[in-house]
Amino acid sequence: MKMETNVVLVTGGLGCIGAWTLYHLAQRGVKAICFDLGSSRHRLNLLMSADEQEAITFVPGDLTDFEQVKAALQDHGVTHIVHLAALQVPFCRANPVMGAQVNVVGTVNIFEAAKQTGIKHLAQASSIAIYGTPEEYTDITGDDGLIPNKALPNPHTLYGVYKVAGEGIASVYWGENGISSTALRPYTVYGLGRDQGMTSEPTKAMQAAAAGQPFHISFGGTMQFQWASDAAQQFIEAAFCPTEGAHAYNLGGVPITVEAAAAIIRGIRPDAQITVDPKPLAFPRGFDDAALRAAMPVYETPLEEGIRATLEGFERARM
Repeated sequence: MKMETNVVLVTGGLGCIGAWTLYHLAQRGVKAICFDLGSSRHRLNLLMSADEQEAITFVPGDLTDFEQVKAALQDHGVTHIVHLAALQVPFCRANPVMGAQVNVVGTVNIFEAAKQTGIKHLAQASSIAIYGTPEEYTDITGDDGLIPNKALPNPHTLYGVYKVAGEGIASVYWGENGISSTALRPYTVYGLGRDQGMTSEPTKAMQAAAAGQPFHISFGGTMQFQWASDAAQQFIEAAFCPTEGAHAYNLGGVPITVEAAAAIIRGIRPDAQITVDPKPLAFPRGFDDAALRAAMPVYETPLEEGIRATLEGFERARM
């Protein structure tokens, strides 16, 4: 799919999913604007050469500064937005005020800037952190053990609270201003560049295996894994699929234990020394993605294929 007349602003473009989003936009010949307060391209460097990165416009910007956000949209003729920038669970816990400023005020700034510059639809990142513990959903959990898309939020972290707010902000901007949006809720994203956040340890295990080093994953249990490449393409799909309303969808996939994922790593690299703590995180085992599948095409690479590609990518980076 080539969209030469479109210009996509990616907030948090130097993050993991952001870097993959920039990569896929460049691969498709789409003009991409990276809006990020940071300057390190270490994640993007895992995916693209310096020459390939010349196709991207890098705009240093603070998401909490409305005028900077609006100027980025106006100055570059932005037509589409993929809003990914956020501070994750550990950072929100360490600095709740900054977490709220980035995750909540920053999201208001994106929607307001879109309104003032005539952009009528955008995609944004939410999270399964909006949900509570498995025990809170026993009455509505399906026979497959998955939580339905319509389950009510009950976050147990400030990060989750901020993401609930983001979905609420989207609903208000649709109701009052007619700006439609699609929020996607990833679970355990893995792949090149995933080096931060609560569920980054499986990726760190892959990086350790590629380096011939041992690694212990500090949690177990069952969860859904989403390859960062697939997640990025899903956000691009969401940004280019205008809809009526403010929708939020769970990303899905086949639930699998963390130990089974570690076994895949060991199966591909038999010398890998990966161990797993059996204690699960306080999240449900998985989330139903039927609503997402009904709304748009879904990108879903088999886990073994994604892990193999990740191991190979880390090994190339070491050369």
